[in-house]
Amino acid sequence: MIGANLDHVSDLLSPESTPTTLDDALRAELIAFRRDLHRHPELGNQEVRTTAVLKDRLERAGLAPRVLDVGTGLVCDVRPPGAEGEMLALRADIDALPIPDTKTVPYRSSVPGRAHACGHDVHTTVVLGAGLVLARLAAEGRLTRPVRLIFQPAEEVLPGGATDAIESRVLTGVGRILALHCDPKVEAGRIGLRTGAITSACDRVEVTLAGPGGHTARPQLTTDLVTAAAKVVTEVPALLGRRVDTRAGLAMTWGRLTTGHAPNVIPQSAELSGTMRCLDLDTWRQAPDLVHAAVDEVATLWRAKSEIQYIRGVPPVVNDPGSTALLAEAMTARFGGEAVESTEQSLGGEDFSWYLEQVPGAMARLGVRPRGDASGTIRDIHQGDFDVDEHAISVGVDLLTAAALLG
Repeated sequence: MIGANLDHVSDLLSPESTPTTLDDALRAELIAFRRDLHRHPELGNQEVRTTAVLKDRLERAGLAPRVLDVGTGLVCDVRPPGAEGEMLALRADIDALPIPDTKTVPYRSSVPGRAHACGHDVHTTVVLGAGLVLARLAAEGRLTRPVRLIFQPAEEVLPGGATDAIESRVLTGVGRILALHCDPKVEAGRIGLRTGAITSACDRVEVTLAGPGGHTARPQLTTDLVTAAAKVVTEVPALLGRRVDTRAGLAMTWGRLTTGHAPNVIPQSAELSGTMRCLDLDTWRQAPDLVHAAVDEVATLWRAKSEIQYIRGVPPVVNDPGSTALLAEAMTARFGGEAVESTEQSLGGEDFSWYLEQVPGAMARLGVRPRGDASGTIRDIHQGDFDVDEHAISVGVDLLTAAALLG
């Protein structure tokens, strides 16, 4: 039982004590570190500088980080002398997004068209900070279990850098894994939690339709691919909605349709691209067959030949009850029960899910909305003006450190 350890480590977790509370020097260092990452964003599998600065700081703390086999990202163990048993892993994603930073702040991105607009600079800084605190606690004999830090590249690149990290053996010896994700809807100083699925599955679908074109004056002699494509756009989502339980939340949404070049010529080909999102793990496993069948049926009705590429993205993140309870208990021990709130399931995808296919774990939503902000304005993720209340960094470090002590 997680709760059985609470009394044993209560002296380490109380707000009045110091081991899991950042001192002013480390707090300032972590804010500066986050801002440095924010100024120097790097895309997935290109995080060379990010990897180097993380490696340097971990080594200066007396730790021995290992660069992942893909060349970016790190894994680093904090192992107290004589500690045995399965490790608790703390995971952060380190890559940025290919969008411009539109904020006017001193730490604005210095790289055109690149920005840390999903909070990965915060995730990285939080896990680094937790690692530094845990290394100190281990040296003082206050940490009794080994902890693994995972700094993962390429979360934003389907199917996600988590698969490469797993191939680099980051889960060997790990019994549980935890992660945080910035949430601009939750106030800094709080976290959002839920047991079960907290994100959606997200896959990509590419469809090519083909058929004999012709003159728009004689559509009966052609395969009218413009109409066929339009029918695929509207009828495939409708068909899918009648072939699975609606509670599974299977949603096919198109983002691109390209066909034709002239108003009086029926084209010979059409291309469609979209995403398939799903809230239920079992339905996600059936989704490729369901999508193929629905597209083929609609295309055949309009005499079009169809080719379908179904590109697997990520399954939903499904929070394990024990790991969710651990996060809730750690946050409550440090900040009180009012600092934990229920959160909804997101339709966004997250490759943290791949780890949870291997070991139990959970992801919490880390509140980053400025404290006391009553404006109602939300700087959402994946937007050029996204930013955070940096108090969230200290909260995240305390939360993960407390979880390591409790777990």
